Amino acid sequence: MNSRQRRGVILLLLSVLCALGAFAGVLAVISDVNAKVGPEVTAYRVAHADVEPYTPLKASQFEKITMPERWLSATAVTDLRQIEGKIAVTTLRSGSLLQTDMIVARPELRPGEQEIAIMIDAGTGVAGKITAGARVNIYATFDGVKKGEAPQSRLIVAAARVIGVGKITPIDSRTDRTDRATSAVPITFALTTADAQRVAYAESFAEHVRLALVAPSSAGAPAAPGDRTYTLDKDK
Repeated sequence: MNSRQRRGVILLLLSVLCALGAFAGVLAVISDVNAKVGPEVTAYRVAHADVEPYTPLKASQFEKITMPERWLSATAVTDLRQIEGKIAVTTLRSGSLLQTDMIVARPELRPGEQEIAIMIDAGTGVAGKITAGARVNIYATFDGVKKGEAPQSRLIVAAARVIGVGKITPIDSRTDRTDRATSAVPITFALTTADAQRVAYAESFAEHVRLALVAPSSAGAPAAPGDRTYTLDKDK
């Protein structure tokens, strides 16, 4: 073997050693990345359309994705069985990661209760603050029945349980005093038969029906039975 051949062999060996070194470096980088990223797990995100609040969730509304486990929050939904019987507490935007703190169990009726839904004026109600599970007092105002009789405000139901809140809907409101377009929100309550009848009567015959949020620690009802009805002359 002459000197030129020896140099060729040496260069070939050096090339092989460099290639092995580069390959080992790539493996080391990949290993380091895997060590930092960790294994991938399944998660779910909202598919192509936004999910409206207070509506039952369906598996078709979400799509499966995979992402590194270490980047996934502790509240992320990793099994779609977690959405069974649940509703969204706010609008779920398309592409957002589904998390357990975005959903709650749909309130269920208790023995002796029934669902009743009424339209509440979005302007005079507690706009944007009433959610499923909230407790509210339902007030209705009535004109005097007899000539000269003062209008009254009455507490129709104390601490009514809200089980559903719909979307704001434009309605056409006409009274003797006004002729204007406004908007309302359908609110669904879980009530006893007697309270459901009171609410149905108020919605049909009251001038206005309004809601007042009740503190979680409060029963909602006034201390004295006579305080359920108010007229302006009480303040004189």
